[in-house]
Amino acid sequence: MTGMLGHPVAENPIDRMFDAVYSHHGLHWQFWKNDIANEADLACAIAALRPLGYRGMCITVPWKVAVIPLLDAVDEDVRAIGAANYTTIEDGRVIGHNNDGKGVVKAIKKVAPLQGQRVVMLGAGGAGRAMAVEIAWAGAAHLTLVTRREEQGCEVAARVRDATGVPCEWQQWSGPIRLPKGTTVLMNATHLGCAPHCEEVPIDWDTVAPGCLAVDVITNPRLTPFLVAAKTRGCPVVDGVEMLVQLAMQIFTQWTGVPAEEAVFQRAVAEALGEGSCSSSSR
Repeated sequence: MTGMLGHPVAENPIDRMFDAVYSHHGLHWQFWKNDIANEADLACAIAALRPLGYRGMCITVPWKVAVIPLLDAVDEDVRAIGAANYTTIEDGRVIGHNNDGKGVVKAIKKVAPLQGQRVVMLGAGGAGRAMAVEIAWAGAAHLTLVTRREEQGCEVAARVRDATGVPCEWQQWSGPIRLPKGTTVLMNATHLGCAPHCEEVPIDWDTVAPGCLAVDVITNPRLTPFLVAAKTRGCPVVDGVEMLVQLAMQIFTQWTGVPAEEAVFQRAVAEALGEGSCSSSSR
């Protein structure tokens, strides 16, 4: 068994995607989504992984940071980033890993190189901090983190600078967000835009250059209101489904030892999503 711990998890297509891939490869495996509402339940869930026979577990919002003290060990990426997005069970030990950033880097590189980019990221939670570090490692020239909480934004900015040496600063989230001049990549690393509510991201689009690459972490719908708005202004886009595929392929191989086939994952996630659940997400 494999699965996911998070809150909320209902709209995430990851279970249907993994189950379809397991079936394609003839693996008698299953993927279970688990809605974990508080830290006490998170501790119980992590402690239960070994006796219940799980082979691994994905960790999603809001538990990517809180899960770390509950694990038996973590890899170097988790130590550098300060968050874990999946676990493996190895010799009876629950080991934390993080490939959130690796998934987004691979997805972005399909559209544009990261070398020299000036990146603005909205949000700096568990996924955002991983993405910020990996994007800096991939060659970005400068990062700006836009968050409501100064403590969080400054802590993650300092972690990016310490881990990578790339300049990273914090900007207060207030009103329609204005991008610094010269921004070439704009990323939404928040929950805004996720089904079923599909909220707008409050951007001052007059500050976004037409060629600025827009990136969203949301997986459902594939085309969020944020990405639709970006496309209408001539911006190339990278959707969260592409990121999910890239990171899920790595996790699948880590868990099963079976080489991942991208076409199988792409087909599985497309079938899992079906028609877009927001009118703005129709392609």
